[in-house]
Amino acid sequence: MPAPTPCTISNTTLSRDAIIEILAQRPAQLRFEQCAFDDQDLSGLDFSSVEFLMCTFAGAQLKRAKLVESKWMRSKAAGADFTLADATEARFCSSDLNNTQWDRSRLASAIFTETKLTGARFREAATLGLVFHNTLLVGCDLRGLSFRKQRLEQLDLSDADLAGCDFRDALFDGGSLHGANLKQARFDGADLRLAELGGLNLITAAASFKGAIISVAQAAEIVGQAGIRVS
Repeated sequence: MPAPTPCTISNTTLSRDAIIEILAQRPAQLRFEQCAFDDQDLSGLDFSSVEFLMCTFAGAQLKRAKLVESKWMRSKAAGADFTLADATEARFCSSDLNNTQWDRSRLASAIFTETKLTGARFREAATLGLVFHNTLLVGCDLRGLSFRKQRLEQLDLSDADLAGCDFRDALFDGGSLHGANLKQARFDGADLRLAELGGLNLITAAASFKGAIISVAQAAEIVGQAGIRVS
């Protein structure tokens, strides 16, 4: 049996009341294309399995929203609040999610690909199986997250707060940890040879990288930043 044709709503600005009415008559597949949800209070609404293509959510409130298996493609949601949202198995691709808040959200098996998350905050989020690919996480608050045994492809974690994160046995395929806070982070068995490690505190890096694999050049760079000359 062929998949049902999605019901597409496009090129419009939607109020909360209008969205509630649309969701009440939800078809099997619902897609919003080039729609504006900027600054709307969408808290608690059920967007499960809904697709968003080139939509805008700047400053929107999505607290406690249900986003299970939703798909976000080339959308912009800078400054949106996803606190306590359930985004289990959601997909975010080529989107701008800078300065978003994900505190205590559910992100199990969610995937972020080629997405901007600069300055985003993930405090106490449930992240089992969460995956980032080729994503900007500059200055992110990722404290306590686990990346254990993951292949981390081109993640820019510059200046991110990675305190208490678990990177054991992870493989860094490019990306950067420049200037990141690594206090009490664990890297046992991690392969960091392809990552950029500049701007790190020598003492913190030495403690965190115990058991990790780095190159001679990387080690010299870290030591050199403490004013120690390696010859």
